[in-house]
Amino acid sequence: MAASSNSSLSGSSVSSDPEDYQPPIWKSYLYQLQQEAPRPKRITCPQEMESRPKYYGREFHGMIPREYADELLAGAEGAYLIRESQRQPGTHTLALRFGHQTLNYRLFYDGKHFVGEKRFESVHDLVTDALITLYIETKAAEYIAKMTTNPIYEHLGYTSLLKDKMVHRLSRGRTEPRRVTFQKDDRISSPLVRRSALKDTPEKQCSYEKIHNFKVHTFRGPHWCEYCANFMWGLIAQGVRCSDCGLNVHKQCSKLVPSDCQPDLRRIKKVFSCDLTTLVKAHNTTRPMVVDMCIQEIELRGMKSEGLYRVSGFSEHIEDVRLAFDRDGEKADISASAYADINIIAGALKLYLRDLPIPVITFDLYSKFIQAAKIPNAESRLEAIHESLLQLPPAHYETLRYLMAHLKRVTLFEKDNLMNSENLGIVFGPTLMQPPELNALTTLNDMRQQKLVVQLMIEHEDVLF
Repeated sequence: MAASSNSSLSGSSVSSDPEDYQPPIWKSYLYQLQQEAPRPKRITCPQEMESRPKYYGREFHGMIPREYADELLAGAEGAYLIRESQRQPGTHTLALRFGHQTLNYRLFYDGKHFVGEKRFESVHDLVTDALITLYIETKAAEYIAKMTTNPIYEHLGYTSLLKDKMVHRLSRGRTEPRRVTFQKDDRISSPLVRRSALKDTPEKQCSYEKIHNFKVHTFRGPHWCEYCANFMWGLIAQGVRCSDCGLNVHKQCSKLVPSDCQPDLRRIKKVFSCDLTTLVKAHNTTRPMVVDMCIQEIELRGMKSEGLYRVSGFSEHIEDVRLAFDRDGEKADISASAYADINIIAGALKLYLRDLPIPVITFDLYSKFIQAAKIPNAESRLEAIHESLLQLPPAHYETLRYLMAHLKRVTLFEKDNLMNSENLGIVFGPTLMQPPELNALTTLNDMRQQKLVVQLMIEHEDVLF
């Protein structure tokens, strides 16, 4: 079948209006080609080969010349055998008949059989997949090159199915930054607390952009790409799946999918050590519930606790809190009846922030903040920190804004808790900022700047955010 004959299978334009939604018409041309692909035909060796590796079967013919392998495979599309290389004894070659010629591939084994990236349990499966790929790429090369040019994604696929979810997703975005004038004495004449404790400003819609977390996936049974609507061919590793939202696409299509991943709670297995943006999108919140719940609990009963955030709680109890959040999410019990020592809750909050795969101040922006802290002029230094904050991803920015407002309130009780902005900077600098490369010397050299960044964000929270 020629690629041009697929017009009736290429789908139809469907309105993106949810009321007019129709199921997508999957493009079956590549599926039909997979069904037509040659089937593997094992050419067995008539005698038992003593040199045969234990992971090969009777398809192993020993050290035979390439010309003899051609004779054995001649006239049988899909026929294959394995021979030992004459040029490099101890290495093995897969000889495969396709397109009226013998193709030779260096064959490897490391517990599974492979020629390229894909690894197979058996040589037979490897040959099956190879024949499918060779046949489709030979018959439909032009079609494959053009299959991403008219995607169904924007019209009736993933985006439309999630349209209502996006419309009702409420999150606080950043307002347009206001320009501020910093005084030369490194202090800003402004109210100590800009907003009331733990009260959100009016909510506005904001898209917390998140890229998909694609990983190579083996699909059981026929699957079609949710970007281009074409069949995902092959025996294994036919495409990629987003482990956060479940979107299934070709590997080449994954490069074209917009950064609009909408994580599914059923796929998020834990709260701690989960990417910050992934967690807030999955839970439909503006910040991680861990941050909100821990801060609320601390502000309820721990603001006067001496050494708050500096004094460590029992590590096993902090681990219990982590497990409670991973297991129960926002239903986790962190009240005084469960954990009387407020240092346990403070410790759990620090652990959550420290264990983020991407720190609150992201790896990409780490050096910008460090360099900003090194600026000698107070006004320019704060301006540089301000500009760096605006480059943070929305979920990171909102989490940091909320945390700094809380830490500023902590400093209001300094006479009781003995925690001023400098002390809190020492505690939270390494927690919120981690260098992209784990280097003990870099971390040690940057500690002063890490402390200063957090200290200044606390002291000037009302204008920096």
